[in-house]
Amino acid sequence: MTYNYEESLYINGSWEKGVSTIENINPSDISDNIGNIAQASSEQVNKAIKAARIAQPIWEKTPLETKLNILQKIGDELIERCEELGELLGREEGKSKAEGKGEIYRSGQFFQYYAAEVLRQMGENALSVRPGIDIDVTREAVGVIGIISPWNFPTATAAWKIAPALAFGNAIIWKPANLTPASAIALTEIISRHGLPDGTFNLVLGSGSIVGNELINSKEIDAISFTGSVETGRKIAIATAANFVKCQLEMGSKNALVIADDADISTAVESAIAGSFSGTGQKCTASSRLIVTESIHDEFVSALVKRMGDLKVGHYLEDGIFMGPVSDKAQFDSNFKWIERTKELGGKLAFGGEKLSMKTEGYFMSPTLFVDTKNDWDVNQEEVFAPMACVIKVKDLDEAIKTCNDTRFGLTAGIITQSLKTAAIFKKSAQSGCVMVNLPTAGTDYHVPFGGRKESSFGPREQGSYAKEFYTIVKTTYQKPY
Repeated sequence: MTYNYEESLYINGSWEKGVSTIENINPSDISDNIGNIAQASSEQVNKAIKAARIAQPIWEKTPLETKLNILQKIGDELIERCEELGELLGREEGKSKAEGKGEIYRSGQFFQYYAAEVLRQMGENALSVRPGIDIDVTREAVGVIGIISPWNFPTATAAWKIAPALAFGNAIIWKPANLTPASAIALTEIISRHGLPDGTFNLVLGSGSIVGNELINSKEIDAISFTGSVETGRKIAIATAANFVKCQLEMGSKNALVIADDADISTAVESAIAGSFSGTGQKCTASSRLIVTESIHDEFVSALVKRMGDLKVGHYLEDGIFMGPVSDKAQFDSNFKWIERTKELGGKLAFGGEKLSMKTEGYFMSPTLFVDTKNDWDVNQEEVFAPMACVIKVKDLDEAIKTCNDTRFGLTAGIITQSLKTAAIFKKSAQSGCVMVNLPTAGTDYHVPFGGRKESSFGPREQGSYAKEFYTIVKTTYQKPY
């Protein structure tokens, strides 16, 4: 399908041009401009907010089965078109065909899941301490939601915010990342055709300094859901607090995968490969710290380096690739600064660390592994967002757990072990929102809560039935029947 990218703002049920455009460059082939993308003005953002305020009560009162059918149809279409839309996603973000297709398919599942959640909105009742009075506890929509989503999972992250917001009766103004606008336009085009009242869903493309600031500082927005950096998340928390606007923040991470003494080497290696390098390492759940006990260290590193040699890097459309390119030049340059920084600190490059030349000019690099690193180095404390992992050698399980938790983040943590006792200790001790045992740190399900601790997350959890904690507000009603 073709899109009119210069008329790609969706406000109050209509497509509009912006005040300017930006190029959308394919990271697998930087000579390929996907399109000149419309950018919204402050006035257009406020127009969308006003439209959402009018539409929201209409949508909230829409019959349940109508809501269910709309969300179901959106989910069905995403799944039916997952190959086509996955290629579009890969073209602008760099994901392989398999990863792009998988992301679109999962996005469809989010809409299907929350379609069913529309009918699961049960209330509660209670006996009053006062005779003759009934109590009902119900949930209502929060109102108008501002959604600010990232570029690394441009459709999936947006879907797991948009779908529950709609399911629970809210109206939406969506600001996606400027790095991946085509995927946002494609999703919006699908949503626009399935019967939402005009103004219920709005797409405002543009910069954080203009579009983002209008959303987070607006008194007409009832809640903001954000995924991105800690620095931006902190700004959002401050801005929304001033207006008493509800906020939900998913931010940085520095996830650890612990390889215990008794780990199965094959499981450990495959978990590290998937967790550290899939998606070009551009995942908030990526395992960038590999904490390995000394008795198994050399065997694990040797096996991991050997396996890394099998990983194929290439153009997003190539068959059989494991890794596509880095998302853009800024991220590419940042990755190599971190590589040089790790060398300066004394890390030993065990594999990769190279810029790669392909048939097309793009942001290609090899998966990268450092050994002999220390947990207190900045490369092991800051989110790098690269296909790069650092091995940290520790004495035993106690030191491994201490090292795992020695970070300002707490999104995911994993351990590879064949001991139920070790697994139980780690599950209780890991200071993270998600814990994986004998699995990669990257990879979560849509029907259960997702989120972290410390500076990784702020506010209610995302996904599953827990999403209602953010997208609804509780009302307690007292009634005397006579």
